[in-house]
Amino acid sequence: MSGIFDSHAHYDDRRFDEDRDSVISGLKDAGVELVVNVGSSIETTKKTLEITAKYPYVFGSAGIHPEECGETTEADIEWIGSVFDNEKIVAVGEIGLDYHWDEPSREIQVTWFKRQMELAVKLGKPVIIHSRDAAEDTMSILKEYTDGLKISIAKKRGSASGNKEKEAVASPGVLHCFSNSYEMAAEYVKMGYYIGIGGVVTFKNAKKLKEVAEKIPIEHIIIETDCPYMAPEPHRGKRNDSSYLNHVVDKIADIKGMDREDVIRITRDNAIRMYNISWQENGR
Repeated sequence: MSGIFDSHAHYDDRRFDEDRDSVISGLKDAGVELVVNVGSSIETTKKTLEITAKYPYVFGSAGIHPEECGETTEADIEWIGSVFDNEKIVAVGEIGLDYHWDEPSREIQVTWFKRQMELAVKLGKPVIIHSRDAAEDTMSILKEYTDGLKISIAKKRGSASGNKEKEAVASPGVLHCFSNSYEMAAEYVKMGYYIGIGGVVTFKNAKKLKEVAEKIPIEHIIIETDCPYMAPEPHRGKRNDSSYLNHVVDKIADIKGMDREDVIRITRDNAIRMYNISWQENGR
């Protein structure tokens, strides 16, 4: 393996409706080897299932984003749980808290965030965490569930493979599109989480994220687009896609004084390990 792993994309988004196939089919020519398409609602999780079925190198996640949880029911959570019968669905997410807007209420967001953390513990799957303007509550909830989640993931992987080493490396998940301080990132790393870094690291005013990229060991970083959002410089404001991760790789390599190929290799291996993906050129 030699390509980039985009650990967080949204190719189900309508901004790809006119050219989705050509974009995804062309990713390998741009140096992108693997992608996780992230569900953020029932509808987008269904689209994610369709996308992962079509492209061997695209895996998926299932979850309900905090902005989408206002009408969530227990039946929705049961349905999300059911899609993990599909081995290409590798994480619970995108879940978490977003206090930037007044709706859904914070109480509703917390309820469904906790419920989906409970689901992840039951399934033994890592989580993809969204947190905006909710740092304290996100940390508090993750501290409540992380130990149990790590135990569950380790047991599931260990029993499935008979490989005790997998128990030692099991991670509870990733803080997606990380936007808080280095100190908070370091605390999450201690808890076993990866830090997700994308196009924002290329922005001139991204001082906090650049500090995170510099000080957090590369072994605890995964890279992501969040496409079609968050395009890096020099494409800021345009529709993002996984090919633009080359700019993120270059920036991280520059910040850390590393060879770009080492950044690609290590962040790819990190994501493969977190998602527990067994990948070969002809599929799983």
